[in-house]
Amino acid sequence: MPTIRVEMFEGRTVEQKRAFAQALTEAAVRTIGASPESVDILFFDIQKQDWATGGRLWSDPAPAKAD
Repeated sequence: MPTIRVEMFEGRTVEQKRAFAQALTEAAVRTIGASPESVDILFFDIQKQDWATGGRLWSDPAPAKAD
């Protein structure tokens, strides 16, 4: 039933994704009454140069902080 799309920076291990998938599945079962078999989770690993926030790529160096 639910399909959960997870977009995050690349670098997570298979073990981390497996644990996250289990936690998301358990949350869907608990909160919306889905059966575990009906929960699909799609992982999309994004490179930092392909993601921007506030007009700045995450791959760019952090701006210097003012004192």
